[in-house]
Amino acid sequence: MIKISNQKRGQSLITLLFFVIIATSIMMAAAMVLISGSASGTRIEKGNEAYFLAESGVENALLRLVRDPAYSGETLEIPDGTAIIEITQANPPIILSTATVGDSVKKIQAETIYNNDVLTVSSWKEVY
Repeated sequence: MIKISNQKRGQSLITLLFFVIIATSIMMAAAMVLISGSASGTRIEKGNEAYFLAESGVENALLRLVRDPAYSGETLEIPDGTAIIEITQANPPIILSTATVGDSVKKIQAETIYNNDVLTVSSWKEVY
């Protein structure tokens, strides 16, 4: 019969506890990386939604300007966000669409030209 002294049993327990602590630390670090990656992905997704909503606002404004050259803007609301459309009545009209989805805000500006009752877009860009 092999007899293990109390001293060796204590050493085994300390070694086991050491490895359990190391494994727990690694798992917690991996969980933190996953959580931060998920939050970052959500921010990017909201930013993309805001960008496309701002583009939709500009497209809506272009359609309304074609139908009514005196159109001055409006607020579009969707379940996830809002787009505020502003039109400068200068010649040429400039469209600014500011969309907000969650904490993300994106702005799209389009410069237009009216020539012989034809509306043409001369510039389309994201502004900051």
